[in-house]
Amino acid sequence: MTSQETGQTRPGTRRPPLGVAMIGYAFMGKAHSNAWRNVSSFFDVPALEQKVLVGRNADDVAAAAARYGWAESATDWRSVTSRDDIDIVDICAPGWMHAEIAIAALEAGKHVLVEKPLANTLAEAEAMVQAAQAARTRGVESMIGFNYRRVPALALAKELIAEGRLGTVRHIRAAYLQDWLADETAPMTWRLRKETAGSGALGDIASHAIDQILFLLGEAVTEVSGRLHTFVDRRQGPEGQEDVTVDDAAWATLSLASGAIASVEVSRVATGKKNSLTLELYGDKGTLLFDLENLNELGFLDATVPVREQGFRRILVNEPEHPYLDAWWPQGHIIGWEHTFTHQIRDFLHALSHGAAPSPSFEEGLAVQRILDAVEESANAKSATIQLTGPAGTAAAAPTEGA
Repeated sequence: MTSQETGQTRPGTRRPPLGVAMIGYAFMGKAHSNAWRNVSSFFDVPALEQKVLVGRNADDVAAAAARYGWAESATDWRSVTSRDDIDIVDICAPGWMHAEIAIAALEAGKHVLVEKPLANTLAEAEAMVQAAQAARTRGVESMIGFNYRRVPALALAKELIAEGRLGTVRHIRAAYLQDWLADETAPMTWRLRKETAGSGALGDIASHAIDQILFLLGEAVTEVSGRLHTFVDRRQGPEGQEDVTVDDAAWATLSLASGAIASVEVSRVATGKKNSLTLELYGDKGTLLFDLENLNELGFLDATVPVREQGFRRILVNEPEHPYLDAWWPQGHIIGWEHTFTHQIRDFLHALSHGAAPSPSFEEGLAVQRILDAVEESANAKSATIQLTGPAGTAAAAPTEGA
């Protein structure tokens, strides 16, 4: 294991910057590039260099590399993952490419960060976990990018739940609603083809909602029932009308090991909802409310005070005492969605430099994948209840902020 992998240096030596390569430069590539470019300006992290940005179109990826701060661009991810000057591979490509790239990068000795969901199929996700476990024995780490774990308000919610402020959590409501497909004339994209996307709203946004349930409560899912629906089954593609082969919306009921019940609703045709992830957690001692469209706020009701004093408290999560926020602005100066990716990169780099296992791990990503797979299985069986055994829905690790 090299000193760079352990985060240790010999006395009198200076560790060289970590070389970063990123695969993909569209929506997620832009968000991740912003995080790589800015993380060192706000957090004490190991030195890094944005070495190379990879994409299929040479002209487009070269332009994106210049715009987003990458030293160079390339079109062949295989040659990049084998380069000696690359230490980290960040995968922002579509889901159908995740397994092949991640496994190759891990086998080449590169630390890997991959966007959610882990893969398009359960078999691919399991293969990625096997590769990650083998790489870990050689000091090579991996992490899946569930960036909403790094929303300060949700990290605070995790702390409050762990402190027992809600008491016994009885039920949870999670809804992730968008409307970018509400217009039936919206064009066909790769996200609407099963062979490239794996699933629709289920994998795209239900993965976030389910990961939050696991993250906040730290326990396993034991039973799943679900339903999928496609409201617009044909859309205009480059060569004419095409069948939409994934879901527009999904619903699921999850039973947790503690006896709590979680309901999950996701849609990409919810007119008027732009990017609304709402979470409601109801315990016998209190309640927490969150909406991503107001991500600096957390609603909290303390049911242990006298009834005449009870009511929802609005916590503006902008104090230096709140997770991550001592690095940013004075109190009351809110942060945005893009900051979650900066926090994600910060935590990933801190884990590498401290010799710790990054979280969420590929195993945690696989737990979400198994639940998604069970929702699809249930939907195909007219919402039959699917029993989960083994590591499905395993408890999530605590946030690494402050490590």
